[in-house]
Amino acid sequence: MKHLHIQLNGFLQGVGFRPFVYRLAGQYQQKGWIANTSSGISLHIESASDLQDRFLAELKANLPPFAQIKSLATEVLPLENFSHFTIKPSQFDGQASLFVLPDIATCPDCVAELFNPASQYYQYPLISCCQCGPRYSIMQQQPYDRARTTMADYPLCAACQRDFTGPENRRFHAQTIACSICGPALQWMNAQGQELATKELALASCIEQLQAGKIVAVKGVGGYQLLVNAQDEVAVARLRRKKMRPAKPFALLAGDLSMVKSLCVVNEQEQQALQSAMAPIVLLKKHASITQYQTVAPSSHLLAVMLPCSGLQHLIMRAFGQPLIATSANRLGEPICIADQQALEELSGIADYYLMHDRVILRALDDSIVRVIANKPRVLRRARGYAPLPVPLTVDSNMLALGGHLKSSWALSYQGYVLLSQYLGDMYSLASQEHFRQSLIDAQCFYKVPAKRLIHDQHPDYFTSHYAAQSALPSMAVQHHYAHAFSCMAEHQLKPPVLAVTWDGTGLGTDNSSWGGEFFLIKSQSIARFAHIKPLLLVGGDKANKEPRRVAVAILYQVFGEQWQTEARHLACVQAFTANELQVLAMALKNKLNTPQSSSMGRLFDAVASLLNLCQINEYEGQAASCLEAVASLSNSTEIYACPFISGQPIIIDWQEIFQQILADLPVLSAELIAAKFHNTLADIVLRIAQQAGEQQIVLSGGCFQNATLTEKVHQVLDNAGFQVYSHEQIPSNDAGLALGQLYYTHFYKNE
Repeated sequence: MKHLHIQLNGFLQGVGFRPFVYRLAGQYQQKGWIANTSSGISLHIESASDLQDRFLAELKANLPPFAQIKSLATEVLPLENFSHFTIKPSQFDGQASLFVLPDIATCPDCVAELFNPASQYYQYPLISCCQCGPRYSIMQQQPYDRARTTMADYPLCAACQRDFTGPENRRFHAQTIACSICGPALQWMNAQGQELATKELALASCIEQLQAGKIVAVKGVGGYQLLVNAQDEVAVARLRRKKMRPAKPFALLAGDLSMVKSLCVVNEQEQQALQSAMAPIVLLKKHASITQYQTVAPSSHLLAVMLPCSGLQHLIMRAFGQPLIATSANRLGEPICIADQQALEELSGIADYYLMHDRVILRALDDSIVRVIANKPRVLRRARGYAPLPVPLTVDSNMLALGGHLKSSWALSYQGYVLLSQYLGDMYSLASQEHFRQSLIDAQCFYKVPAKRLIHDQHPDYFTSHYAAQSALPSMAVQHHYAHAFSCMAEHQLKPPVLAVTWDGTGLGTDNSSWGGEFFLIKSQSIARFAHIKPLLLVGGDKANKEPRRVAVAILYQVFGEQWQTEARHLACVQAFTANELQVLAMALKNKLNTPQSSSMGRLFDAVASLLNLCQINEYEGQAASCLEAVASLSNSTEIYACPFISGQPIIIDWQEIFQQILADLPVLSAELIAAKFHNTLADIVLRIAQQAGEQQIVLSGGCFQNATLTEKVHQVLDNAGFQVYSHEQIPSNDAGLALGQLYYTHFYKNE
């Protein structure tokens, strides 16, 4: 006989691990106990050594879904002669665990019960078990037990108690277990906050009003969503007007995979992403024959589609039977609503009705977004289902990186891991800034990991830079595109040397100009700007970031000089301005008035989209580039434009000849072919620079690499040439990945 104490850490709470071990103990005749602790799992077993060996082998080999053991330490203790095996109440041992499970989509077994009239959980909208349901969004503190979640106020009824205490039941020790007798219930409210119906009648009223074209705010897993009939163009237009969202695509909620396939082309990887436990929004190519839903995603070749992630969504979709728009319930530029009173106030004038339930949401979690690019699913927005999964990374502990200004997220290091926050939005509004502050306070309390040093973007006017400046903690600035590069390196555990290609819309460079079309040679002791695109003029300053026509006109000026209006008066980008506006632009260009320079690759995409008359003014970030990618994807051409380099340190990529050729092609070639040639040219530029740089490891980062056509072409040419190419998968390539890169940068350059 031997008494073993086994201390385990990893994703072991909220996954049915204790019930799994309980059953395994019975199978292998183990006596003792198991308990959650604030830092992991404590397990004591007594039996013969050979049985313990078999028990441990089985434990490691057949873990429950989602469970992962990150560490396992064993010590032999004196025998205590346990009489049986029990699950003990949770224990507090000081340090909180870094391994907290995200919210998990409703599992197939629960979905089957949801629609089974014989089940105790029939049509219960908050159905869950050990394998599914809310986790991070409802946890008040660790360890994970019902008493420390927002389900604490709902004692179990007799039937749920039987399931909770039955060792062979799927809900044995399921902390979120509830049913229509003992759990939170639905309420149907009007815009004034008056309760009109509850439970089944509330759901029926919701369906009725959706069919009538109304906007319904529905309380989801990580916050409220606004639902609208996607086929009702009047209702969609009304939602756009009320949300002040004139053109940006909405996401669609589909009832099942067959509904998705009726709308979009779905490959195996996309199907796996849709049906995964994370249940993200997946960007899919819509069928060419689909003529409806034009108002859902105007001018886009993609549809953003998700499957139900909760019992309530399953019930709504089964009853409604058609795709619904499902978009975050918030005012423009503000965080998603999570509290009932907050929703009534903030969504006043937007939502016609509210479908609420009494389970409290503690943390706002938007829907995550995924796109399959170069045969791999890529996370573009990391929130529900992915956050707060820690990222393994060797950096100093207790460092807090604050990210950038757009698509914000922060990163906190501790003992070989990085806690990367959920997507927190853009930091323009006071509400978003306060949301950012509160998320930091919450995390440092929840994980008991205080920050000792802050890292932020080099741009002095970002909110996160102001936050660092106002803190008493020591801080360090990291250049925007360095952080992009190191973000991709961190995800793939890469060390220098590498060649980093960082392409995006804008970021402040070390020379205080706007960068965004960069190549960096990253060595263990130095970073060199190896190449970049030739700076272009941003006529009107920040206005040019939102008006592709301004970038196109500035390029025409750089190509034709002061004769640009005469040479290009027939072009759409010129005709998009009035005569008076053109006169002002001409004067600004001639006298260099408010025309800062930028090496932004994002602005080159804008210019080509404007010349092709695909987009003259961006209604949302990245619209022009998205339109250009859409038409480029329609051509299989492998042709490229000639693009000379200007030798030096750094190498300058002279785009002027590219645009001279595009202007020559405009009268004779289709937009599809010109767009494809432009994308091919960019891939060729990357290859040529890589060959000159002489490094085998190439990392691709920045918002431009959300473009599937570009990323796939760059991967193809580099792979064919024998380079090792790395691009983002689990960490967004856009600014949401900056914080991770800021942390990793400091591992190599600590004293800057």
